[in-house]
Amino acid sequence: MRRREFLAASVAGLASGLAGCGRTGDGGTGATPTAGSPGDRRIGAVELPVSRGELRAAVPRDRIPAIVDPAFGEDWSGLSVPESSAYDGGPLLPDDSPVVGLKRDGEARAYPLRVLDWHEVVNDGFAGPTLVTYCPLCGTAVVGERRVNGTETVFGVSGYLYRGALVAYDRATGSLWSQLLAAAIRGPATGEELSLSPARLTSWGEWRESHPDTTVLLPPPRSDTVRGRDATFDYFDGKYVRGRDQLIGYRGRRDEAGPTPKTLVVGIARDGEARAYPFAEVRDRNVVNDTVGSSPVVVALAPDGGLVAYERRAGGTTLRFRAAGERHLRAGGSRWERTTGRAVDGPHEGRRLAPTSATPAMFWRGWSNQYPDTEIFPASGTGE
Repeated sequence: MRRREFLAASVAGLASGLAGCGRTGDGGTGATPTAGSPGDRRIGAVELPVSRGELRAAVPRDRIPAIVDPAFGEDWSGLSVPESSAYDGGPLLPDDSPVVGLKRDGEARAYPLRVLDWHEVVNDGFAGPTLVTYCPLCGTAVVGERRVNGTETVFGVSGYLYRGALVAYDRATGSLWSQLLAAAIRGPATGEELSLSPARLTSWGEWRESHPDTTVLLPPPRSDTVRGRDATFDYFDGKYVRGRDQLIGYRGRRDEAGPTPKTLVVGIARDGEARAYPFAEVRDRNVVNDTVGSSPVVVALAPDGGLVAYERRAGGTTLRFRAAGERHLRAGGSRWERTTGRAVDGPHEGRRLAPTSATPAMFWRGWSNQYPDTEIFPASGTGE
């Protein structure tokens, strides 16, 4: 398999099972918008509170045990492996293991999907009360602040699904929170939105190479959970079957001409328009300059084989991007890092492109559940 296709394939393989505003950037200058950019969130279009009939009870509350006291290390080399484990030798956390990467205040942390698959919610204290969530069913990683009505709290897995995706709850009010919307949909906090932070869905090797001082989440019993340290699983045995197009819990018939449920897409919504960019279409073009609503955007491959998307305005100018090697784009006389959107030379040096969303690329299933009328790229008159 080509390196560029690693992330799309490996992350998709992890999600064939049933899943139980404003901090952005990491420094630099230039535009860094809040997570709630106009049109990018659907909370305004959802009738609240969501009725019980719109929620699906998948498993009991806390059956999927959220991590409440996470532990971190330089790697997984010191972990003990139970005799019954599926571990078959080699690195305990291989370089090709997918992780959610987060950088705050100059520090970096990685949260392996082989842990998030089993726990889905991590309550961290990384530069403040931090909530890291991953929905294996939709492939969505959402990171925000653990505050409700301004008060720090702990989140857990409710056991409900809304629009086929993870629903968390908070201990402070007992409200239910849609991960896709990053908002409370039922309970006393209904309508409140999380303040989001941008995160990357990448490989452990790529993240460690670009952030050599990173630490990585250690699985229970090193980390504690809402059900205690004994709520452990075999983190060397994939919870979800790799290489299957169909998802457990997904029973609807799909449009044969459209993406499969696990197709990795970048979704952008602006001014009442929504467009999804499938991995294969971006891979074939490398760089896509497009306009969604009134917003000029650029979608491109990342060095780890994932997808990135930015607003393509800088310094009051709309730019047109082209490839400048595997790690950079070129526009306006400057080279821009694909993974950060930061200009590294030329007249725009130090500027940073605004990400189109604080949420990384996700499965088509997750995006289309949120934006059912999405136009799929390429369509007539879109992009280049």
